[in-house]
Amino acid sequence: MDPVPALDEPLKKVLGPATAKVMAEHLGLHTVGDLLHHYPRRYEERGQLTHLADLPMDEHVTVVAQVADARLHTFASSRAPRGKGQRLEVTITDGSGRLQLVFFGAGVHKPHKELLPGTRAMFAGKVSVFNRRLQLAHPAYELLRGDAEETVETWAGALIPIYPATAKLESWKIGKALQTVLPSAQEAADPLPESLREGRGLVPLPEALLKIHRPHTKADIEEARARLKWDEAFVLQVALARRRYTDAQLPAVPRRPRPDGILAAFDDRLPFTLTEGQRKVSEEIFADLATDHPMHRLLQGEVGSGKTLVALRAMLAVVDAEGQAAMLAPTEVLAQQHHRSVTEMMGELAQGGMLGGAENATKVVLLTGSMGAAARRQALLDLATGEAGIVIGTHALIEDKVQFHDLGLVVVDEQHRFGVEQRDALRGKGKQPPHLLVMTATPIPRTVAMTVFGDLETSVLDQLPAGRSPIASHVVPAADKPHFLARAWERVREEVDKGHQAYVVCPRIGDEEDGAKAKKKSPEDEAEKRPPLAVLDTAEQLARGPLAGLGVEVLHGRMQPDDKDAVMRRFAAGEVDVLVATTVIEVGVNVPNATVMVIMDADRFGVSQLHQLRGRVGRGSAPGLCLLVSEMPEASAARQRLNAVASTLDGFELSRIDLEQRREGDVLGQAQSGTRSSLRMLAVIDDEEVIAEAREEATRIVAADPDLERLPALRTALDALLDEEREQYLEKG
Repeated sequence: MDPVPALDEPLKKVLGPATAKVMAEHLGLHTVGDLLHHYPRRYEERGQLTHLADLPMDEHVTVVAQVADARLHTFASSRAPRGKGQRLEVTITDGSGRLQLVFFGAGVHKPHKELLPGTRAMFAGKVSVFNRRLQLAHPAYELLRGDAEETVETWAGALIPIYPATAKLESWKIGKALQTVLPSAQEAADPLPESLREGRGLVPLPEALLKIHRPHTKADIEEARARLKWDEAFVLQVALARRRYTDAQLPAVPRRPRPDGILAAFDDRLPFTLTEGQRKVSEEIFADLATDHPMHRLLQGEVGSGKTLVALRAMLAVVDAEGQAAMLAPTEVLAQQHHRSVTEMMGELAQGGMLGGAENATKVVLLTGSMGAAARRQALLDLATGEAGIVIGTHALIEDKVQFHDLGLVVVDEQHRFGVEQRDALRGKGKQPPHLLVMTATPIPRTVAMTVFGDLETSVLDQLPAGRSPIASHVVPAADKPHFLARAWERVREEVDKGHQAYVVCPRIGDEEDGAKAKKKSPEDEAEKRPPLAVLDTAEQLARGPLAGLGVEVLHGRMQPDDKDAVMRRFAAGEVDVLVATTVIEVGVNVPNATVMVIMDADRFGVSQLHQLRGRVGRGSAPGLCLLVSEMPEASAARQRLNAVASTLDGFELSRIDLEQRREGDVLGQAQSGTRSSLRMLAVIDDEEVIAEAREEATRIVAADPDLERLPALRTALDALLDEEREQYLEKG
């Protein structure tokens, strides 16, 4: 009998270099252990068929269905001018819906022979739309004969596992690879303490791995899932509990505001009263700042709920206590904007050491990578001497050269763009660890906060300040109803005529290299979707066409920082009517006069991102309008997502929808780049109970044994998680 490969054995040795290379590059699987933890997405029953009606657009899917009919067509094309081009169209059915498969050229011969009406098979490919119908172009397939030995052996049970797959490696090939490594499951070390596992009636890990990949009954799948969910939730919560434990051991300088200090003077200047929510959250923050270990707080608030004001009051409290506060923004545009709005809100209180400054004023300095040498030298000097109580900047603040006189508070804006390492580097600049306040405008359901930001206490701002206008949102179906799109541009003109301004958002910039060398399209390519709309092309078309005569300018991430800032200033000053931009405007851009936003190819953005973008309009007293333009068919999942965004302004509701529709590793809108999340089985929204219980168990275990000396298998699992996730996951916490 062959020896069983160890869990850390490279797949190259077990499966051969070609398969191992595809698994590493496309699925992030490198070892036998990785493959064992690549769980089926779902299971098909041998006698049953897939629901074709529920197929998601643009995703790689595997379906089990029956061939209804197959037709071979000939046509003329550039490659086969004499009408010799061949196209095979196969219709498959599941009894409730139908799906078309197309094969071209030399690729038609084999399927023409094999895919006869009545044949059952598994088909895998990417779902696209052609002539308003869903189709799979050139799908891979595996016939389900039921008598071929290999098929019977591989799919022994009635339940066929369907794996997350790629175009290069279909689900059934992954299933065959798992057949090879499954005996290694018995070597898996169990990270759950035995008392916990038995107390909760969970099966041992080796048994769970066997049952998840080769279940005989649906009960097997349930048992395995329950066990594997606990592993993920528990190991992640132990990591966070250890982080909280370590942080709680750190000393910090308590910072209390003076009754007659800069905070009191600032509050007196405010032209409005704070909302109830702002007051409550400020009190939570002030209570944390007054303790002698560092505050770690996450402040989440809807777009426009006044987070910046709450953060500024916290910074002023620290300045009162003779400390300094630093605010870290993800982009230069945003840092400059925060600097402008903070100095405007503070007035003469921001003019420390200057003529006309108030007596208890401080200096507010800006520090970004693109500043001139003289301005930069002055800013660094003001920070080192303590002359500047508040600094606002990009990650330029983290550089070695930056020295603080006494850093007391770090405020991080839009947290999911900053990693733990950067946060720690900035913390290291304090004489003692500074307090930390993290802000995000992406509403995060409670379970996600417990999972992703598990080392932070959470405060929520859910009221909008008085005077903010409602935003109406509508989906514009550009392909079905082109006159709706024409009407959208008329609405933009109407708003500009009233003296307002507009944003047009596109997914792409448009100066990418490959665009220039677009090849002549073959019928195969025609079946693929067109590339996303680009800022540069759209701006040009609008300025020549429907928006001719209006001031149209562009803004995108590859412009020089000075040019970006100049465009933003002109837009804020009302000198530009329409700003055509990428998502660089997603956070923090505040132009109260902008009332309408048109988002092109809105289906290419995530739900939370659309909500963020929409929050840029309706910031003044005039109502806002957001138009979501899409060419996707009515029935597609993408259109349903857009309808959800149009139907509610509640960010928490949308973030739930968002999470239900995407993989958990993508919790905060990170692109689905194929990197694996540590959560393969746990559904953050549905498994709230498991997460909450795992958090309690983890906190208890870490308090009793912080270094996990009595639990070596748990330590091993934790090291593996932190190793793999250091960059992706805890970075966000």
